[in-house]
Amino acid sequence: MARVTVEDAVDKIGNRFDLVLVASRRARQIATGGKDPLVERENDKPTVLALREIEEGLITSSVMDVSDRHEQVQHESDELAAVAAIVGGNNQ
Repeated sequence: MARVTVEDAVDKIGNRFDLVLVASRRARQIATGGKDPLVERENDKPTVLALREIEEGLITSSVMDVSDRHEQVQHESDELAAVAAIVGGNNQ
């Protein structure tokens, strides 16, 4: 099943190299980032789930870029709030 999924996913992304990058980013999100898969799990590993999402057109390189940027902005916002709380606490 995975080989067919890879071939179909390559058609969606454009080439194998970009597919590896996008699929690995998405698989990491599913495995460790607390992101839920957009397809049924069916006892598949995160890498296969990522490939199935790509194959179905649910995940693209631009979707991953937007997601990563959103997470980065959220992280920076949280850090800024923590620094503001520390600085604000020192002024009292």
